[in-house]
Amino acid sequence: MLHATTDGLFCAAGAFHVDPPGAVDLAVVTHAHGDHARPGATRYVCATPGLPLLRQRLGPDAVIEGWAYGETHRLGDVDVCLHPAGHVLGSAQVRIADGRETWVVSGDYKRQDDPTCAAFEVVACDTFVTEATFALPIYRWPAVDAVVADLRAWVASNRDAGRPTVLFAYSLGKAQRVLALLGEHEPEPPLVHGAVAAMTAAYREAGVALPPVEAVTEATRGPVTRGRVVLAPPSAMNTPWLKRFPDAATAMISGWMRVRGARRWKGVDRGFVLSDHADWPALLETIAATGARRVLATHGYADVLARTCQSRGLDAGLLDARVSGEEA
Repeated sequence: MLHATTDGLFCAAGAFHVDPPGAVDLAVVTHAHGDHARPGATRYVCATPGLPLLRQRLGPDAVIEGWAYGETHRLGDVDVCLHPAGHVLGSAQVRIADGRETWVVSGDYKRQDDPTCAAFEVVACDTFVTEATFALPIYRWPAVDAVVADLRAWVASNRDAGRPTVLFAYSLGKAQRVLALLGEHEPEPPLVHGAVAAMTAAYREAGVALPPVEAVTEATRGPVTRGRVVLAPPSAMNTPWLKRFPDAATAMISGWMRVRGARRWKGVDRGFVLSDHADWPALLETIAATGARRVLATHGYADVLARTCQSRGLDAGLLDARVSGEEA
């Protein structure tokens, strides 16, 4: 029902692409991260909660239609429905059915709780297209509550020492999740990089309640930053922007921090394992829960996941969805 092309996954029966990298007539977008939502399409479809994020990503002139979760639409000769993926706000799985078989393109997804987006919904299907970003047995996530308790304690120790705490987290999804999990524990609103501020505003527009924040300005320097929490995207690492936070304690918040060497490679003081993707057990549990007879793995450790599925008696292979899956 779907096949890989240079323009991404294409459904000929419905005349649409899923997360295409360039100019197509109709793009069904699983979520607003930059490796899935890219400019150039004539028309876009996404889940309604993700509309403000996609608008922020693609600009005011993009033609975007929002579909409610669970609402079926007829495109050509197939029925298409979007279901929550639990990855970030507005993330969706794409269910495609032609009366003979059903495919589900999961996009990126996670199974852990997240107060800023709808939880993943298991969707029964014949063919399940799954991400494989963390498809190695080493990637097993600790309990969220334990990670958050450790993070809060570390932030408090930095505050007591008069040091700012710079948390590197992806500007869309991870930063807002961290804001929600830190809650009202901070005595002052977190300071946020411009990229984080823009996406946080889009979350608020979509109706997500988040603690107040303060945007970093030219006046945000030196003594006024002592003891403050700062949220910035990983792209801000090792840039002049950081010089305004002298003696800052730094941390990366990502599933990649599960491997000790990743923290040293990133050059941060701490690493906190909090991912917006499914870990190894969750990938396998999700595949089993869908009841799919066929599994197609995309980006990440796709070959490992496909071989594991084959060893469990499933028809499994690889599918190039033309995405990188770097937001972790």
